[in-house]
Amino acid sequence: MSLLDTHIGFVEALRSAGLSVSLAEGLDAISALEKVHWHDRETVRAAYAATLVKRQPQRVTFDAVFDIYFPRLIGSGVAGDGLEPASGPQDTGPDLERFREALADALASGDLQAQDGRTLQDLAAEAVARFGAMPGRGPGLSSWSAYTSLQRVSPAELVDRIVQGLLGQGLGDDEAQRVAGRRVGDFTRLVEGDARRRIAEEKGPEHVADVTVRPTIDRLDFTAARRSDLDEMRREIYPLARRLAARLTKEQHARRRGPLDVRRTVRASIATGGVPLTTHHRPKRPHRTDLVVLCDVSGSVANFAQFTLLLVFALREAFSGVRAFTFVDDVVEVSDSFRPGADVVEVMESLAGRISHAALWGRTNYGRALTRFAEEHPDAVGPRSSLLVLGDGRSNYSDLALPVLADLAGRARHAWWLNPEHPRHWGTGDSAADRYGEVVPMVECRNLAQLGEFVHGIV
Repeated sequence: MSLLDTHIGFVEALRSAGLSVSLAEGLDAISALEKVHWHDRETVRAAYAATLVKRQPQRVTFDAVFDIYFPRLIGSGVAGDGLEPASGPQDTGPDLERFREALADALASGDLQAQDGRTLQDLAAEAVARFGAMPGRGPGLSSWSAYTSLQRVSPAELVDRIVQGLLGQGLGDDEAQRVAGRRVGDFTRLVEGDARRRIAEEKGPEHVADVTVRPTIDRLDFTAARRSDLDEMRREIYPLARRLAARLTKEQHARRRGPLDVRRTVRASIATGGVPLTTHHRPKRPHRTDLVVLCDVSGSVANFAQFTLLLVFALREAFSGVRAFTFVDDVVEVSDSFRPGADVVEVMESLAGRISHAALWGRTNYGRALTRFAEEHPDAVGPRSSLLVLGDGRSNYSDLALPVLADLAGRARHAWWLNPEHPRHWGTGDSAADRYGEVVPMVECRNLAQLGEFVHGIV
């Protein structure tokens, strides 16, 4: 593969992972690379990042893709000769114990380098070579496993030893625990990266980028997010809301003028002999609708519901009023959590505290929830309201109350249903998304990017 092919494949992989890279930015990267020295890999990384990465949350994904297309090592690297096992991982007692001693030494030292001079990156490469090889696997399965490497080495079991070393250096107990956890996490990521590098040599970087690289945080599925991802998503909610609000304000200013007022335009043209130099327009009547949110907060869609409600909370000024209801098999109104000036942390605590009240038997029942909503809050939906239903439509084979939903949608000015599942899963198993979609437009909403696009479209 030529250098140009590598560059093109790298840029395409970034696009597939969720980074918006234009043709002009790709050319800018080439121009920047002409000015730097290629013998320094980190300089090349910095040149690419400066021209292709627009926002800091994208940097993690960028680094993962860069390491696949521009690897630090080729082949076994520092693991060296004689480490290509014929029948399985080399996890014999003496080999494993010597390696764990070197790893503990490197993690405990301030410069993350063992006494024999090996760096943490060298040890990660050796861990995969010694303990992560999976030869003889069937078609479609890779010959390297980061999971197997980490299971053999068990770096988390070294935390106590690392903490003791850090305590001897004068650190407090809490700080030593944090530093030890961070260093073990760094080693884990290095092992995962080296396994991806080796798999890329076998199957090609395109395969690895498509299968193993996590997308940017705004394109990561709510249902696939880890705890650290959820924290980062929460930090992204308000910047996303601000960008949406700024874009909406700009577009509203552009559309401020109403239709052409022919009579005023003709009258004004008398001063110029009948030539209409200045057009006059009728004032455009501003209208903002009420928003009614009916949100499934059962365990299967809890993350999705959380971030959707947070974005609605952040954009509540775009609506004349917001009423929010949560349900599992019963309905609870949480509108007071959306009061102006409320702190986002207090909002989330308030919502979390009320989720238990939305479940009588703990099993999602859309039909019962819709019926209870219509009976207990008949004034919630009206001709000035926009109804937004949030959930996966999985009702445990219970009654769906389709006529009730049809009545609610018929009374509302607009009605939408956001579903966090991929459309290919709609109508499978206990999912009634296909049947609900015949009553209310069903919209796929699996990540922050799709959520932002939808909100921009309806406001």
